Amino acid sequence: MRRALLTLALGIGVAVPAARACELALVLAVDVSGSVSPEEYRIQMDGLAAGLRDGVVTDALVAAKAEVMLVQWTGSNRQDTSIPWQSIASPEDVAALARRIETVPRVWKNYSTAIGEALEYSMSEFALTTACRRRVIDVSGDGRSNEGLLPEVMHADLRRAGITVNALVIETDDTDLTGYFQRHVIVGAGAFVMTANGFQEYPDRIRRKLVRETGKKLAFKSGQ
Repeated sequence: MRRALLTLALGIGVAVPAARACELALVLAVDVSGSVSPEEYRIQMDGLAAGLRDGVVTDALVAAKAEVMLVQWTGSNRQDTSIPWQSIASPEDVAALARRIETVPRVWKNYSTAIGEALEYSMSEFALTTACRRRVIDVSGDGRSNEGLLPEVMHADLRRAGITVNALVIETDDTDLTGYFQRHVIVGAGAFVMTANGFQEYPDRIRRKLVRETGKKLAFKSGQ
């Protein structure tokens, strides 16, 4: 039937519109290492779901015909695709993804922090999605990489693949984790780090980060 309709359209000179291409493939890579308490895990997942429900973010994801997935990661060889690629074509798709994120079970809780391997795993997942114009890994973390592949080792491969890595850093002490992520983790065109001073700031910061990643500008009040 579809072939017949296409033939009819071409035969009578009616243009057949091309399918709108995916503009954004986004991996949400969440740190579930041993330094993240059960309460902090819940803050991350609830905050991420709330950020996706933000009207600006929802509209941007729909307009981009985005593909979005969720990865949990911790130590070496411990990365999990908790939610595989989801195609976003409507606000209802975003709402469904947010609900899944709120209820997804935690995979690990007692291991180290292998940021490089989280990036390597997330990069490999792009082979399972459509050819989106922008490819972004959104990685959150509350500590430096202390196991496995160093994150900067992945930079050349990420650049070749056209993947941008942005980060949401959760500062919990005075180790300047933001500076570490700026120097060693983020990579690609327009890559940036956003900082949450403690887990309580995470929901607001992830919302702002998603607004920025989806290509929309957020008007901040003075002093924010």
